[in-house]
Amino acid sequence: MIMSDKKLGAIEARFADMIWENEPVGSGDLVAMCARTLNWKKSTTYTVLRRLCERGIFQNREGIVTSLISRQDYYAIQSEQFIEETFSGSLPGFLASFTTRKKLSEQEIEELERLIEENRRR
Repeated sequence: MIMSDKKLGAIEARFADMIWENEPVGSGDLVAMCARTLNWKKSTTYTVLRRLCERGIFQNREGIVTSLISRQDYYAIQSEQFIEETFSGSLPGFLASFTTRKKLSEQEIEELERLIEENRRR
């Protein structure tokens, strides 16, 4: 799945997180949350919501906003795309680059080993 049209800017990501954390959410409640949290007017909330609905991330049916893509799936796809574009799809290349500047903790190493073992069994 190509997600270039689904990339979120910083403010869009905050808005999307609000929806994911509260869904299903009434559009009126979403307007109120955005007014409090982002200092948005009603028209701004509906404009951004419409854009994200047109991009296939959310839907607004009968005033109820829900996701078409879960937060976990969205960020997994974005991560895959980043690795594809930046490291020619090489996860080992990404990890090698990542660990040149950041030492992995023992817990992180154990988590990676567990993931590798789970994938071996698939």
